[in-house]
Amino acid sequence: MAVASQERPIRLVVRDDNLGRSRLTVFFRLLLAIPHLVWLTLWGFAANVVTFILWLAILIEGKAPKILHDFVAGYLRYTTHVGAYLFLAANPYPGFRGAPGYPVDVEIDPPERQSRWAALFRLVLALPAFVLAATLGGAFALFGFGALYFTGAGGTAAFLLWFAALALGKAPRGLRDLVAYSLSYAAQAGGYFLLLTDRYPSSDPTLMEPLPELPNHPIRIAVTDELERSRLTVLFRLLLAIPHFAWLTLWSIAAFLAAVAAWFVALVTGQVPLSLHRFLAAYIRYSTHVAAYVYVVGRKFPGFTGREGSYGIDAQIELPLRQSRVKTLFRIFLAFPALLVASALGNVLFVVAILGWWVSLVLGRLPEGLRNLGASCLRYTAQTYAYLALLTDRYPYAAPALEGRALLEPPQQPLPGDTF
Repeated sequence: MAVASQERPIRLVVRDDNLGRSRLTVFFRLLLAIPHLVWLTLWGFAANVVTFILWLAILIEGKAPKILHDFVAGYLRYTTHVGAYLFLAANPYPGFRGAPGYPVDVEIDPPERQSRWAALFRLVLALPAFVLAATLGGAFALFGFGALYFTGAGGTAAFLLWFAALALGKAPRGLRDLVAYSLSYAAQAGGYFLLLTDRYPSSDPTLMEPLPELPNHPIRIAVTDELERSRLTVLFRLLLAIPHFAWLTLWSIAAFLAAVAAWFVALVTGQVPLSLHRFLAAYIRYSTHVAAYVYVVGRKFPGFTGREGSYGIDAQIELPLRQSRVKTLFRIFLAFPALLVASALGNVLFVVAILGWWVSLVLGRLPEGLRNLGASCLRYTAQTYAYLALLTDRYPYAAPALEGRALLEPPQQPLPGDTF
């Protein structure tokens, strides 16, 4: 999806679709990146001084001088290049000037007039974006110094990418796209703080350039929910969800026993019986509905049956297909990497809930970017637990998107602008 530059003054673009990785450079990636980390620190000191001058210039003139803007923009691009190389989102060794053209690059518009009031309180205004950026992981500029996060969703994806690239000689596309998304939001957060723009970062995964490729998957997320939120129900959201917590606990016990039975049957017959599949599918849908409601991603109070199409944030689950007995036998071990990513995205979902709770109380609506990011996290969680519960042997896909360019593969049969 192409997005006009005036709508997104800072945007990350993945120009190179080559997923091949050199095992040798992957193995020594951290050592190879040491010169860049040293240079990043030195450049950060200079960017810190220039940012302060930019701040004064915007307070006086309402616009950043182009030469200073370009200096800080080069620093932000370089931070992203180093982050992309270190986190294995890109393979070529980056240059030291932050020049455009790297496979995972940041495009930054020329300076425009900015609000003096927004510039005066920039540090305070940027704090929510920094919290989300740190939870996502990635690389961004903080107080003029380069900051690389090995934790969060991006750091977890990079950790798994390292092992996958050593074993396969290539980067799994879904993990690469998750790292790229983390870098994208981090670049927006850093650019906002460094006064390159007064446009607040958007967390909407549908704005990635280009859209990630999403394979056909038996478990999908359907988003038909509205953005308006009742301030009263948002304020008491946890209390209202208590009946669901009790019912979900009871259903989880039954679902665990059903998953164990499904494992034995699938190991023998290669397929989960339709009755067990329907029971577990309803449980996955119901848990998705409850999570969406509790985390403020969903608007209305969900039902208790997990009926398909009954909620605005819904898990669509296809009918059972034959599964590999080998994958079934080792399902718990195979699911471990996905559980790591799901845990990291769960932390992201928690931050989305906190920010969404406050914004919904103030505005009476949830920003679309937060809603879509939360729904994307729920999609991956639903795919992970559906994989673990034997509803499918298709592995969860990590790209943080709700829809995108389809991979060329045969389908399986049977008020204010966005913030954060």
